[in-house]
Amino acid sequence: MKSTTESFGKNARDALADRRLQRSLPVIHEFRRDHERATGALPGYAELKRIGRQIREHSLANVATLLTEFEQTAEAAGARVHWAADAEEARRHVLDICAARDARRVVKAKSMVTEEVGLRAALQEAGYRVWETDIGEYVLQLADEPPGHVVAPALHKGLDEIDELFATAHGTASEGGRSAEQLVEEGSGVLREQHAAADVGITGANFLVAETGSVVLLTNEGNADLATSLPRCHIVVATLEKVVRGLEDASLLWRLLSRAAGQEVTTFTSVLTGPGERGESGGPEAMHIVLVDNGRSDLLGGEFHDALRCVRCGACMDHCPIYESIGGQAYGWVYPGPIGAVVTPGLTNLEESADLPQASTLCGVCEEVCPVDIPLPSMLQKWRRRAVEELPQPARSTWALALWRYFASRPKLYRLATSVVARLLYLLSFGRGTLRRLPLLSGWTASRDLPAPEGQTFQRAWRRRG
Repeated sequence: MKSTTESFGKNARDALADRRLQRSLPVIHEFRRDHERATGALPGYAELKRIGRQIREHSLANVATLLTEFEQTAEAAGARVHWAADAEEARRHVLDICAARDARRVVKAKSMVTEEVGLRAALQEAGYRVWETDIGEYVLQLADEPPGHVVAPALHKGLDEIDELFATAHGTASEGGRSAEQLVEEGSGVLREQHAAADVGITGANFLVAETGSVVLLTNEGNADLATSLPRCHIVVATLEKVVRGLEDASLLWRLLSRAAGQEVTTFTSVLTGPGERGESGGPEAMHIVLVDNGRSDLLGGEFHDALRCVRCGACMDHCPIYESIGGQAYGWVYPGPIGAVVTPGLTNLEESADLPQASTLCGVCEEVCPVDIPLPSMLQKWRRRAVEELPQPARSTWALALWRYFASRPKLYRLATSVVARLLYLLSFGRGTLRRLPLLSGWTASRDLPAPEGQTFQRAWRRRG
């Protein structure tokens, strides 16, 4: 997928004006409550977070050694490991495997890295029939849209939109008003048929276990299990940072991931080690694992190294006031929300994505809810600093900062100006305590109220208090 993050400002404005989207986004409040319940019900959650962070730090510090061990143990178990430096190489490996299998139909479970490397489009361009098998991803495939969330990719879609998509794709008549259960049943029925007919199944991986060569998958629908067992060939596409030392480390991390995502446990947890044995009635006869770098080696050991600890739980998105207002697709690439605003400039380029780190209030809640304590606000600030140092700045911002510096370097003039502005804004609030529809602040007041000053500056109020 080509990055379109340079158009973030327009995307955000469009999202704020999209009534359907704004009706769907409040579901995030439920995700927050689920997160609070799930993490609060786990004794010692804070200590588990500390241990989880240590596990991720150990894995990243030893990633080359662990990946080499994983390659050896996975191939000893019968899998074939392929290395991909970038998205193009990852796509080529998968296409070559499909061609060697003389495949025609491909089913694909939910996977962020396959979205990142543009795998589905590449397969379709090569003539393969490809089906996304996660219901949310299948909805987005029909709508030809990227995911809007790492856990719930189609949360921005209302039931009426999904009903319309299914009616068109499946040739069914619908007058609207079908329930979520009815739509899931219809979609699942269609996808089960595709699983049964598929030649190749493609999944991602939540964790790669170096000691055993195992691939760990966590899902709630079971579609990944069908993709790994019904087709005769299973392809895993995973990024380098997913590797951990052993199953004990993986088990603690998947507990943290599930709780942070709002569940006690995921519905399906699969540990896959090699293909099926010869003569088994189920399981693939071939298993291929494509290990993708695509810019991660450049992040290792640098300012944004800690972002690679991410376990893809989505908690930072669910608690971000910016994400709550505009959803995930406004971010313009695969990874939205605070973690997306950090990793996207590193995995694509800062010039196209410089607006993303600005899309934060720096309230710090994203770091508080992260199960592996990624310091997202400080990394967002680092990207902001880099943008100022390395990229041309808009004339409006340059002039605004120059004007502020002029007043700030002249204390008497600064106090006079702030007193006048505080009084003026107070009068414009008409005693409501909030400001609405201010011309120079329309970017703020178009979607929220701005608290009004009390009519005087803090310094003046402090002097009067004394």
